[in-house]
Amino acid sequence: MSARLILPRTPKERKTMSADLVLRGGSVLDGTGTAARRADVAIAGDRIEAIGDVRDADAPVLDAEGCVVAPGFINVLSHAYETLQLDPRGLSDIYQGITTEIFGEGRSMGPVTGRMTDLAAAEPPLFGMRTSWPRLDDFLTDLSGTGLNIGSFVGAENLRMPFAGNEDRPLTDDELTAACALLDEELTAGALGVGSALIYAPGSYASTEELIAYARVLAKHDALYISHIRSESARLVESVDELIRIARETSARAEIYHLKASGQQNWPLMSTVLERIHQARAEGLGITADIYPYDAGSTFLSAFIPPRFHEGGELAARFGSPSIREEIKAAILDPRQDWENLYLGSGGAEGILLLGVGSASVRPGQTLAEASRGPDPLDTLLDLVAAEPKLMVAEFTASEADTRRALKQPWVSVCTDSEAIAAEAPFTDTSTHPRTYGAFARVLGPWVREGVLPLEEAVRRMTSLPASNLRLVDRGVLRPGAFADVAVFDPAAVQDNATYLDPHRYADGMRHVLVNGQPALQDGKPTGVLAGRAVRRAS
Repeated sequence: MSARLILPRTPKERKTMSADLVLRGGSVLDGTGTAARRADVAIAGDRIEAIGDVRDADAPVLDAEGCVVAPGFINVLSHAYETLQLDPRGLSDIYQGITTEIFGEGRSMGPVTGRMTDLAAAEPPLFGMRTSWPRLDDFLTDLSGTGLNIGSFVGAENLRMPFAGNEDRPLTDDELTAACALLDEELTAGALGVGSALIYAPGSYASTEELIAYARVLAKHDALYISHIRSESARLVESVDELIRIARETSARAEIYHLKASGQQNWPLMSTVLERIHQARAEGLGITADIYPYDAGSTFLSAFIPPRFHEGGELAARFGSPSIREEIKAAILDPRQDWENLYLGSGGAEGILLLGVGSASVRPGQTLAEASRGPDPLDTLLDLVAAEPKLMVAEFTASEADTRRALKQPWVSVCTDSEAIAAEAPFTDTSTHPRTYGAFARVLGPWVREGVLPLEEAVRRMTSLPASNLRLVDRGVLRPGAFADVAVFDPAAVQDNATYLDPHRYADGMRHVLVNGQPALQDGKPTGVLAGRAVRRAS
């Protein structure tokens, strides 16, 4: 059919018809894991009106013949809070069928108050975008109206930094009480819970007891604690045990961000971790996890430096001291250090791929070993961090076989752990992890076709499972009355195309993508329609 943009009818036009738009002739997977059934989907305004035979509906039609019609996908870990300000379409995710972005791993755009205000203002944002709001709800309100729905956790750093800044110390009793009161306000306004990132300073400075205090507040709101746990390598089991302890002592639900075992020597730990989680769930604890389907993670190169050298936000200043430089290098090479050592977990400089952030100081696609300017690659690492505090790298640490094994667990959902960008300037001036363009497509296409999951189950992991965990009402399912977030795709054609060396390549296979009843992608082409809204946890 033609690529003419179809928009919902006006209220005046709707007086003579029940539907504004019909998706005709597809196989409907409703997101609950049940088998597909051939049916039409009628949409009125921003909601699904009917599923079945709607041939009598006097409404424009989008052809879904030969396609699966599913709920729009929910990206439970997104970093698109800045890139959507620059380009609100979010095309890398729209081309994968994603309709909802969830933020807040470790730090959120709000609340930013107290001592955190000046610290946040001093950090250079990506492309000059705004990075802080006095309250999280202010951010959600200001950013709504992009191409995708948006929601957010409260970053755990946003609770301690107003009082302790970048200091490595416990909060006082009064400070912790005030932090919990701040969290309670944000949860009342609809925040999804608390997101921690416990390998990064200053989030790593939080004790288990501090996190338990936050989780007690979460339990009162039936909100989620979600965490990049303290270690995904040698201390993986202990870190999972910490998350389970937080859930057990507070009755809060808890999720592990991007579950994996990092470093080949630690891959056998995945069996123990899965058993620990099964036992906790058998107790009745609400433990879940998410994954991205790649063997490399991605983070700032500065995260390869032990947290104690970040204290006070003075990392770069410490590089000027030859003795401290040698101390940092020795700590990185010491496997006995009690921190998440991404350098050793990557197998050294050969396992670290430089992605870059638009700087001429590195050539994206080089390993750290290839980019080294002298005999010691750690000197190059420190020099690069000093020049580019937000230099992005991919670290090859995980086992794809273990990731597939994790995804087979019925309580594991999917994320990109990335931005939502376009395959055009200014984003193509730098590199990115291929998960940006391909995480959901890789699961939905190749992994489903290879038998990792049945299609209906893969769709459930991307839709109703995260919607339930996040307590998002009327999202993640196709049924009358639910919001019309819809992905229409050819299951035989869904394919991720992005690679580490050529990452700016959209996924294939999506025919139509609707956000709140309006086409963001129609006949495989972006429409430019910005129908996204802020989503908040049901109270």
